[in-house]
Amino acid sequence: MHSMDVENLSELRVDRADASDWAALAEIDSVAAAGDQARRDAIRRWCESGAVLMARDASGPVGYGVLEYTFFEQGLVTMLMVAPSAHRRGVGARLLAAVETACTTEKLFTSTNVSNHPVQQLLRRVGWHAVGMLHGLDEGDPELFYRCPSARLRGSTGSGG
Repeated sequence: MHSMDVENLSELRVDRADASDWAALAEIDSVAAAGDQARRDAIRRWCESGAVLMARDASGPVGYGVLEYTFFEQGLVTMLMVAPSAHRRGVGARLLAAVETACTTEKLFTSTNVSNHPVQQLLRRVGWHAVGMLHGLDEGDPELFYRCPSARLRGSTGSGG
């Protein structure tokens, strides 16, 4: 099975989604697929604004990442979603690498809930650093913030980390 995962990963392409991709992404987004209209609207808005990097293989979309510059004018991965059928195949890591390449600022952040252990493990595995915690966003489940090492970003001046 491991060799099949490697083959699948080699077939993975990541590129910018366009406005017409939103419905296919909503189908692989577990929250949108469960009927959350606000998430469907967000996916459409993100696609229309050009903020989405989409991972696809021969079967179609398998994940997406949203890169915005709304966090103190720095890069922020607003959403990282991998289709349930594609978990543990390297899709999240590939999407994060693509976001790092696309980011035009010196700093790139993301966040996840304390309860979301798979995303925390992914972020640590790819070398992102925990930089803080915010209480009160989701009651009883604080948000952990992570920062990408600056040396990996195009906008980096080479200082900091």
